[in-house]
Amino acid sequence: MTKIMIVTGGVGVREDSFAAELVRTFVIFLAGGFIYGIIEIIYRGHTHPSMFVLGGICLVWIGGLDSFFRHSPPLFVQMLLGGLFITLAEFGCGLVMNVWLGLRVWDYSDLPYNIMGQVSPRFCALWIALSLPAVLLEDLLRSAFAKRAA
Repeated sequence: MTKIMIVTGGVGVREDSFAAELVRTFVIFLAGGFIYGIIEIIYRGHTHPSMFVLGGICLVWIGGLDSFFRHSPPLFVQMLLGGLFITLAEFGCGLVMNVWLGLRVWDYSDLPYNIMGQVSPRFCALWIALSLPAVLLEDLLRSAFAKRAA
């Protein structure tokens, strides 16, 4: 049974509960969505709601790397896996949003070595690089939740 308690500054839940994990994951999802959208607005001047969802999923997945492996992989490995996952997620999202639904959220057709205009080596490299702050942010958020629950 999940115990919900009122604490200074809002509603809290026991650290070991399913609800606590759900709240942590939701906050990490929201952070990923907002940050992904902000990056797009800075780079392109606009974004699309699907990018919020994609950003949230990507940050949650990057954070899940720690629990997937027996020991947390080295930071470079987390960056590489994160960048590759973001690229694959971008490709999948692009197939649905751009190719099948025709929404034209983005188009990398003019970039060299692109795949169906949805992903390119340039952006794959960018996602690998941006996985560093993503890994660090996710660790920071998890740590903050752990301290708050203590």
